[in-house]
Amino acid sequence: MNLKRVVVTGLGALTPIGKTVPEFWEGLKNGVSGAAPITRFDASLFKTQFACEVKDFDAEQYLDRKEARKMDPFTQYAMIAADEAILDSGLDLEKINLLRAGVIWGSGIGGLKTFQDEVSDFVRGDGTPRFNPFFIPKMIADISTGFISIKYGFKGPNFVTVSACASGTNALIDAFNYIRLGKADVFISGGSEAAVTEAGIGGFNAMKALSQRNDAPETASRPFDKDRDGFVLGEGAGAIILEEYEHAKARGAKIYAELVGGGMTADAHHITAPHPDGEGASNVMQLALEDAGLKPEDIDYINVHGTSTPLGDVSEVKAIQKVFGDHAYKLNISSTKSMTGHLLGAAGAIEAIASILAVQNGIVPPTINHFTDDENLDVHLNLTFNKAQKREVRAALSNTFGFGGHNCSIIFKKIAG
Repeated sequence: MNLKRVVVTGLGALTPIGKTVPEFWEGLKNGVSGAAPITRFDASLFKTQFACEVKDFDAEQYLDRKEARKMDPFTQYAMIAADEAILDSGLDLEKINLLRAGVIWGSGIGGLKTFQDEVSDFVRGDGTPRFNPFFIPKMIADISTGFISIKYGFKGPNFVTVSACASGTNALIDAFNYIRLGKADVFISGGSEAAVTEAGIGGFNAMKALSQRNDAPETASRPFDKDRDGFVLGEGAGAIILEEYEHAKARGAKIYAELVGGGMTADAHHITAPHPDGEGASNVMQLALEDAGLKPEDIDYINVHGTSTPLGDVSEVKAIQKVFGDHAYKLNISSTKSMTGHLLGAAGAIEAIASILAVQNGIVPPTINHFTDDENLDVHLNLTFNKAQKREVRAALSNTFGFGGHNCSIIFKKIAG
């Protein structure tokens, strides 16, 4: 089958280190940490009292007040990032076939704050069932794509992928497949999450998944460091306009990069822990390379899942060494979660944007907060510690892995004629 080519023509980001794509990229290049004490609620009784929040966020600066009240923060974030991406793409919505324009989005949890608030209000009440009429629409994970499609009139495929922390990348791969199979011309794709709530922090604390470095939150996310003690919860959204190459070319669109391949696998091992030898991770990277028609030596940069957990970081590095062999020592590898924290279902979207911008600009963002080498990791690998590095990035691979054993890898490369 003659598959269509798929390119990136627009980007949008709302993150803990920048509320637009240019701000986000500056934060990445400069090694800015988004971690700070929680402001959303009183976290003084929690084991973890910090997170990577979107700073100084006011939904009404972006959205109509009445509309904003109908949305959980995860949908607000999605709408804001999608708007930036649409504007950046230069799409003329009156000139495209809206039946061939869709929205595929990722969210691992959906409206957690809405669910928490409504149930808390009910429990504190007198037992009379008084619920907000928008409770269910605000909570369900797929409502983000509903709102986005209504705003822009996109009438093509429309759904949300839910594969925990792999959700954003999962959404991008699904959109990629629809376009290259000739079933659509344009997608708004990406992911959003807003889990910095009492339930979010408390739930991950109960699993012992979060860092508890309350005395120095800005250095708490430290992937590959010997003293890492868990991930830092983040929030926000990333949006990417994916477009069929000839469609983009015909309208004279700016093209950031080409999306050339993706892979999806399952560990089939444990509900939260990765396979100790990185079996699912190595399989998914191999599948992504095969899908893209690339060899390991064609990749210059890997934006790793790299959450700063004791088990996950080691298993991912093992997987990279298995797939890339000697070429692993010529790669730049970095975890941008060291700066943004872990955005769960939105992680794949903002990390795809980081990968795209690395390809476009020839700059690899760093893994910050490295202080002590881990004897379980090969010190000869270039994990891009503490400072961004300049190099040509012909192709970048981005990994995201989720609870339940979900693995996704996606590859972007420089656009060729």
